Amino acid sequence: MDVADLREALGPGQPGYRARQLYEAIYRGQAPSLARVSTLPAGLRQALAERHSMGLPEIARRYESADGTRRYLLRLEDGRSVETVLMPEGRRDTVCISSQVGCAVDCKFCMTALLGLERNLTAGEIVGQVLVAAREKQAARLNIVMMGQGEPLLNLENVIKATRLLLDPAGFGLSPRRITVSTAGIAPRIAELGREPVRPKLAVSLNASTEEMRRELMPITRKYHLKELMEACKAYPLRSWEKLTFEYVLLKDVNDTDADARRVVKLLANLNAKLNLIALNPGPEIPYQAPSPERVSSFQQIVRRSLACFIRKPRGLDIYAACGQLKSYAPAAACTVPASCCRAPSVSNRR
Repeated sequence: MDVADLREALGPGQPGYRARQLYEAIYRGQAPSLARVSTLPAGLRQALAERHSMGLPEIARRYESADGTRRYLLRLEDGRSVETVLMPEGRRDTVCISSQVGCAVDCKFCMTALLGLERNLTAGEIVGQVLVAAREKQAARLNIVMMGQGEPLLNLENVIKATRLLLDPAGFGLSPRRITVSTAGIAPRIAELGREPVRPKLAVSLNASTEEMRRELMPITRKYHLKELMEACKAYPLRSWEKLTFEYVLLKDVNDTDADARRVVKLLANLNAKLNLIALNPGPEIPYQAPSPERVSSFQQIVRRSLACFIRKPRGLDIYAACGQLKSYAPAAACTVPASCCRAPSVSNRR
């Protein structure tokens, strides 16, 4: 809920500033329950607690990686579940959050695609993932990436409302530089996102250097062609401090050749952009293999002659928390006790 929603929930008998007090307590103060909002009178707190709940997702399972990454299976009010990943990174942690239960886009190298789409998440369920992760780590400095389960631009209304709540200085108080949304390439929605006055940074999953290859790997390309996607990216209104981010998952002997690298450079020419390379994070039922580190490095060297190009280090591989692995999948010795912090033993990379 935003301030207007909370004002309506409080009812006409309360002064307007009570909604602002409640809003700040929930998002900025991260109050554990409505009964603990100390800025409100005791009677009002009690009445609110009787009528409403905080509405945070419930932690059904935690998995902890050897590298410190945590994967959370979060249970929603309707019994469905979604996954969130917390990656400790020194002074500022990164939280990877989901925007849908499952995903409809069906990328062939992604475990989430095997789930299909169940439903969109509400703005509250999106923000709730951040609040849960922040409380678990007691972290005040966060980067947020909407790169978990789902295609965010197919749930744009709720993604935008969640972004406003997360960026509001009176709310969670993130900087616009600290939140990124990733899309598989829903070209018309990219234009809609660009018209929003408050919006996250944009990352685009490219993953192929030709139309034919992208159709095979990302069937959404049959509806939103590569040329249409690149035109939408060229028209996207970047802020003065902003670059477009492109993500490219490298698949052995499929899209990882030097020729692919040169075609990617041509595709991104004249864009204020950077490219992140991700060697495939393997998983059950994924019919591709990861390229060698040498092949990844060779691809990077070709691209970086023309634009900034980085190799993304995988996090949480041993607990299926890395990019493309979110599928409510249990590691070899899964945590079985609800809300207990388990350390799962490593599982071998399946290549």
